[in-house]
Amino acid sequence: MARKFLYFFAGILMLVVLGAFVLNIFWTDLTRMAFVPSSEFVEQDPLEANAYAAPEMWLSRPGKGLDDPARWQPATRGEQRSIPAPAEPGGQFAVFFIHPTSYLDSAAWNAPLDDAESQRIANVYIRGMASPFNKASEIWAPRYRQATMGAFLTDAPEAQRALDAAYADVKQAYEFFLATVADDTPIVLAGHSQGSLHLLRLLREEVAGSEEASRIAGIYAVGWPISVEHDLPALGFPACATANQTGCILSWSSFAEPADPSDLLATYAASTGFDGELRGDSKILCTNPLTGTVNGRADVTANRGTLVPEPEFTSGELVPGAVPARCDERGILLIGDPPEMGSAVLPGNNYHVYDIPLFWRNIQQDVVKRVEALGETS
Repeated sequence: MARKFLYFFAGILMLVVLGAFVLNIFWTDLTRMAFVPSSEFVEQDPLEANAYAAPEMWLSRPGKGLDDPARWQPATRGEQRSIPAPAEPGGQFAVFFIHPTSYLDSAAWNAPLDDAESQRIANVYIRGMASPFNKASEIWAPRYRQATMGAFLTDAPEAQRALDAAYADVKQAYEFFLATVADDTPIVLAGHSQGSLHLLRLLREEVAGSEEASRIAGIYAVGWPISVEHDLPALGFPACATANQTGCILSWSSFAEPADPSDLLATYAASTGFDGELRGDSKILCTNPLTGTVNGRADVTANRGTLVPEPEFTSGELVPGAVPARCDERGILLIGDPPEMGSAVLPGNNYHVYDIPLFWRNIQQDVVKRVEALGETS
């Protein structure tokens, strides 16, 4: 499943880094030749047992101060302030965020932790995708030896080994996170794309049925298709049916209209669910991020702020009322006419890289609401 879904999504990073011309070679053999490693898979040595005790193993964590990209608070368009100030905390809760793929090199199947370019891109992602969670008292986003982008363009066995190696780091980081966060602190889990893939495995293997499961305020597994029939029951947590529900999953994949998700849907249909059955035409879980509920629709007035990036993707501003949102019968999130968000829009009007920035302010408010609801029921 992982290789096939990220084959569809892999062009995102190329678009961001290499520019729009990549559209001309996307899905071709040239893509594989350029990005799939030709070298043998090198087994990753396990990290030291206390590796994540080192502050440099985290892109975001308590104590980083103004250097923490997840603490960035963008200005709203029209505001008269040149330097966005950090958000005021919205309560005592801890976020564990897993960033998407930022390693493009074909030199290795897994990213070296000291690779400067992949870390630069990862920081850009944290700034744009983890910052909606900045009302938290703690945000933790680990560095990990992620699978290279090329690992998602091949069926070679090395690709799955690369994913397993990346997950091992994520699991170790999560264990340190749990050991460090106070036992009574509410928890929010979040990820995007490759990050969501690892998050779903973490839910199945570590979180479901655990002692900390009752402390989960919300799970944001964004940018990865989840079958309502074949995947959701295995995750141990339900979909978020209401805006005040806790201990539940939110997930969506964004397309502007006219939308053409045919490649995604074909790959999805041929893939195997967590129950061992083909996903087929089963419905994809679709949370409407403007309402915080499954399915439904909301017009642009419900959008409190879309993070519109500047060309270099290192900054941006919030624009209220930029896009609406509605879940269609397949489970695809439709956002109306294509908004101007930058160069990383994929074929078929796929706004995958913008899944979180499109609804930045609503997500920020949604997180706080679910944490507060958890506190009321504790």
